[in-house]
Formats: sequence, structure tokens, C-alpha cells
Amino acid sequence: MSKQLFSFEFYPPQTPEGAVKLAATRNQLAALHPEFFSVTFGAGGSTQDRTVETIRQIKAEGYNAAPHLSCVGSTRGNIRAMLNGYKDMGIKRIVALRGDLPSGMASIGEFQYANELVSFIRAETGDHFHIEVAAYPEFHPQAKSAHDDILNFKRKISAGADSAITQYFYNPDAYFRYVDECRKQGVTVPIVPGIMPIVKFTQLARFSDACGAEIPRWMRKRLESYGDDNESVQTFGLDVVTQLCEKLLAGGAPGLHFYTLNQAAPALAIWKRLGL
Repeated sequence: MSKQLFSFEFYPPQTPEGAVKLAATRNQLAALHPEFFSVTFGAGGSTQDRTVETIRQIKAEGYNAAPHLSCVGSTRGNIRAMLNGYKDMGIKRIVALRGDLPSGMASIGEFQYANELVSFIRAETGDHFHIEVAAYPEFHPQAKSAHDDILNFKRKISAGADSAITQYFYNPDAYFRYVDECRKQGVTVPIVPGIMPIVKFTQLARFSDACGAEIPRWMRKRLESYGDDNESVQTFGLDVVTQLCEKLLAGGAPGLHFYTLNQAAPALAIWKRLGL
């Protein structure tokens, strides 16, 4: 079995204080020698400059950085310019996503689906970038059916994607079943589970309702029972997410991608428990 790869995702900070805090977070997580740090890209390119600046800082610190690129609100011209900028910076990995249409935004842009963006990146830059795409073990909330969603995923791989990172989930069976279905469709690329540590229940519930990630009923009930007792939420969350990671790695997952929300402590605690 090939070496399991680990990575961490950040969002671009909005303030100078946030940037200082993120630099400290990065410093702590860099000690774990991740394969790369990825940086999200706001809806319709709303964080474009901050994404580029954060990627530049990560690269300057000597780490591998993977910027997110999103179809929504993008033109071929501005995607081309960004790809060229990242190439000049020495970036070798891109996370190519469709992205969500922000409210009040009329046009999705020149690319409707992520597979079109992947094709464009390949046509423009050849094999320069390792391209990551998104996968949805519990299926994309806008997919017509589970089968349709797998075919959409397959299209992104056929367009030239090298590997995938999943939406977060808390049911390992959903992941293993999804990977099996993808393999039956002839998709052989690594599908890395996305991991969301549990820090605050209200925040997690809001994220999950928005993106279609399921919090199993037994977990939701337990988390609700703690009310405002954040310490209990985090202790329970650490147990649950560590066990999830153990099952995934033991079952052959090619690595883990942590959604950090720009905090080091939750991911570090899980890492320590896993004995990685």
C-alpha cells in the first residue's frame, strides 16, 4: 500500500490579526509534515486576492500550497491569469471546484461544472498541476440521484483530475460504499476523506444543513444534550472523530484532509490520538 498522505485546509483570513493567527496555526500543523496546505476560494471569487496572498505566504514559508479555484463567477480569462500566476509562484497543486452560487449573483460564469474547469486547466497547463476535485460520499445535495452523482464525479476524473477530497461525513460506511461504487465505474484515483473536527455544535449543524453532510441522529442528540457546555462537545467530538479516522485508515483510505477552520488544536488532538 502506498504512503498515506495528510493535508490541512484553511480559509483566507479577513483581517491582519486573522493572518497572524493563521501563521501560528500553520506553524503548529507544519510540524506534522503534511503533504500540502489548501486555501479556499470564496463564492464568486470574493476572496480571490486574500486566497492568492495566503498561498504566497505558505509557499514563502517553504510548504506545499494548493489554492482552490471555483467555476462560479469565473471567466476563462481570469482563470487563465490565476493559473499563470500560480505557475510563476511554483505552485504544483490545484483544487478545482464548481463552488456555490452566492445569493443575489445572477450568472454562474463561463464554466458551469467542475469537469469543464478541469478540462480547461489541463488544456492550458498540460500536466503542470496535480488537480484535486470534490467527492460526495453522501451525495451532492443538488444531484438528481446517487447514480447521477457518481457519474458527475467520473466526468471530473475523465476530464483530467488526479485525485479527490470528500465532503466531510461521520459515517465511515458511506465513504467505503461510495469508493466501491466509484471503482465499479472504473474510477481508480485516490479518494481522500475530508475530516471535520467537532468544536461547536451550532456551527457544525449550520455547516451540515448547508452542504448536505449528515450528522447521524445518535450524534446530533448527544451533541444537543450538552447545550452550551463546549468542553463536553469537544471531548465527545474528539472521541467520535478519532474513531472515524481510525476506521478510515484501517479500511484503506489513502490519507486524511482536515478542515481546520484555521485552528490547529482540534486537528493536533486527533493526530496525537491516532499516534501518527
